[in-house]
Amino acid sequence: MHHSFMLRRFSCLPTPSFSSSAVVFSTSAATLAPSSANKKKLVFLGSPPVSASVLETLLDASNAADSIFEVAAIVTQPPSGRDRGRKVMPSPVAQHALDRGFPADLIFTPVKASEEAFLTNFSAIEPELCITAAYGNILPTKFLKIPSLGTVNIHPSLLPLYRGAAPVQRALQDGVKETGVSLAFTVRALDAGPIIACEKMEIDDHIKAPELLDLLFARGSRLLLQELPSIFDGSANTKAQAQDDSKATSAPKITQEESWLSFEQEALILHNKVRAFAGWPGTRARIAVIDEKSDKCSELEIKIISSRVYHINDVQGSKDDEVTFRKGSLIIPCGRNTALEVLEVQLPGKKVVNAAAFWNGLRGQKLKKLRL
Repeated sequence: MHHSFMLRRFSCLPTPSFSSSAVVFSTSAATLAPSSANKKKLVFLGSPPVSASVLETLLDASNAADSIFEVAAIVTQPPSGRDRGRKVMPSPVAQHALDRGFPADLIFTPVKASEEAFLTNFSAIEPELCITAAYGNILPTKFLKIPSLGTVNIHPSLLPLYRGAAPVQRALQDGVKETGVSLAFTVRALDAGPIIACEKMEIDDHIKAPELLDLLFARGSRLLLQELPSIFDGSANTKAQAQDDSKATSAPKITQEESWLSFEQEALILHNKVRAFAGWPGTRARIAVIDEKSDKCSELEIKIISSRVYHINDVQGSKDDEVTFRKGSLIIPCGRNTALEVLEVQLPGKKVVNAAAFWNGLRGQKLKKLRL
């Protein structure tokens, strides 16, 4: 099999993990994922840290003595500049695979899954099943025709709800009390394939997106292992239920511009946004800092890290937009006589601090909310 396409991608990385010696080591470590004629060939597609946790589950299961499958290859996003220094780094999935000793020449990193060179190398593996978990690339029809048993996606929502790139974030933004994870066959239409299985999960009003993503993909991994026998023997095709498109909702990709908070909205809406956008892009707000001694007023941008809805009725400062401090929290007046209780904040270029530390740093200066 010719793998120059994959190795060419990795050779551009100035990291020790991709030195020639590391590639030789990874190739020699193929015994960690032994090829066997009686094992089904599974290919995993994923990119971010939550995908790496799914890969970990699959690799562990494939190495079990009674495993019916092997992870024959991995497909992930190309290396990119992810840190502040913009150092080119492999995706979390690629790095995890290498750390596990997975052969480097069986890690595909196409820019697009429609590239002919990639499809040729991928087809040569003769995969029987593909599993996707937050891969991040559109899979063309040519790709979907290659695995004989199809492609199954772990989607962190109760399909057909929240189809799209940001199902967890949009669900939290909507303030849902119940969500879940679905296993569905992949078709050309976005997240619209037949559902093999799903698992529901109740959530409270404090959980944030990164934590919920971890929980849902962990549950999705366990659900996948339960369903793999039926997927491999073909019975999953029979039991899979078509989605009701009339009940479908969308979960479009989040943009940086959405991160701004408007305190003219109700506190519950803002709190749900803080939870939903935690991690990236975060939630930002502008407040006025007033020094009464010098009669100066300046504008300050803060990132709100943790919050909750302020439930005491006497919302102070709502008439003159004053931000107050009570029992360790900033109280910001919001729309419809509600208030947001802010527990943690972050100034640009600074570390996250609790509200008390931020308030003490003001040295007597007052705060007022600003209107967008």
